[in-house]
Amino acid sequence: MSAVIWDRPEPAKRPAPSPLSRESIVQAAIRLADAEGLEAVSVRKVAAELDAGPMRLYGYLSTKDDLLDLMVDTAYGEILLPESSGQDWRSTLRALAHGIRQVALRHEWFADLLGRRPHLGPHALAYLEASLAALDRADEFENIDAVSRAVRTLNAYLIGALRAEVAERRAERSTGLDKDSWRRKAGPYLTRTLASGDFPTVAKFVHDASRETPDSAFDEGLNQLLDGITPGRAG
Repeated sequence: MSAVIWDRPEPAKRPAPSPLSRESIVQAAIRLADAEGLEAVSVRKVAAELDAGPMRLYGYLSTKDDLLDLMVDTAYGEILLPESSGQDWRSTLRALAHGIRQVALRHEWFADLLGRRPHLGPHALAYLEASLAALDRADEFENIDAVSRAVRTLNAYLIGALRAEVAERRAERSTGLDKDSWRRKAGPYLTRTLASGDFPTVAKFVHDASRETPDSAFDEGLNQLLDGITPGRAG
């Protein structure tokens, strides 16, 4: 079993018709994923994008998983990390959450890769360090176990919320129906079904619940989550 990509030094540069580097390989892969989705990314296609033979790329990475790890870490590197001091833990976690959402909306494939396995690249570890340190400095969290539980809970919310938002954006593109168009299409069926009285709470939700934008829905869910992970607030 080969070492993780972070433990393998990059080969020395050498003259070639198409000079390569891990950075150029990753940027080419990201361009493909942004344009065509994660399923379009392969070592062969990335090599073609760089006008190089696929075997040349294997000097810089061993597997497609290596490539995905490098892509994910590059995406984490786009998140502006808050200052390590000078703001409370809620503000820090809120800034980090908005940062990771912006990256997921810019690179939708990033949401697909969240939660699959631990991300160990330097940018991902810096993001994790900022999350853990914000709570570890706070008096409300008595030990590292409490900090760990809170961060796991926050990450679970982020993964679910971002994947749902990205899935909805993809559905709108594939069907050509935005939310309002879809409601108009489904409206007659839903009206007839709810008139039966079999789903009174669903009817209350449909008729009375506020219509939220993706931004406001994310913020409201995040605020509730931060309230929930605050020690002493549960129950």
